[in-house]
Amino acid sequence: MKKVLVITGLCILIGYLAFSAFYFKEKPKDGLCTEFDIVVSNSENGMQFINTNDIVKYVNEKGLNPKGKPLKDINTDSLEHVILNNQLIKAAQAYVTNNGAIRVTIQERKPILRIIPNTGESYYIDNDGNKMPLSKNFTAYLPIASGAIKEDFAKGDLYNFTLFLRNDNFWNAQIEQIVVLPNDEIKLIPRVGDQQILMGQLNDYKEKLDKLMTFYKKGLNETGWNKYSVINLKYNKQVVCTKR
Repeated sequence: MKKVLVITGLCILIGYLAFSAFYFKEKPKDGLCTEFDIVVSNSENGMQFINTNDIVKYVNEKGLNPKGKPLKDINTDSLEHVILNNQLIKAAQAYVTNNGAIRVTIQERKPILRIIPNTGESYYIDNDGNKMPLSKNFTAYLPIASGAIKEDFAKGDLYNFTLFLRNDNFWNAQIEQIVVLPNDEIKLIPRVGDQQILMGQLNDYKEKLDKLMTFYKKGLNETGWNKYSVINLKYNKQVVCTKR
């Protein structure tokens, strides 16, 4: 008897879910669009690069605002395509809500590094390694890379190096700026310690930073953090310092 009741209950539940899915999916398509909403799904700690009013304005300019239009005539794919023209947006999904509104849920791209090249305009590199424009609405507090930076280098070696720094609590807090020299060699500006750190090219950067960490612990802790103006990591198994 208990088994029969369980099976009956499951059948009723499945039937209800099927009915609900059909009812709520089909019902809104009979009327007019009651509202047009933009929702940012992944903004964090007030860090939102996109002004949703700007997106609505852009959709209006393209003649695609769905409000007041028959739901059956609204092409949500076209809405998504137009909204994705905004290069600050990573993904967009448009759908009909239960109250007959069209809602677009967008996902912002997430920058991890700001690039300030010697030539050209500043931009971000996002967490997928792609170029991302600056936002007029919000400026992210991020490490800065400046100097002779080619875009391919920013999206490749610099991106990988930045990911490494971000995944290490100490280096993420310690490295404030990355300076790229004309030969793609790297100079680091730390937050603690008034010196320049010469990395050379970005090969074996993990080993070079391990070497620097050892020097921090065994050298600077004894001599003081401001004794040297330059710490050079370019040479194999050596840390070469220049005194002030």
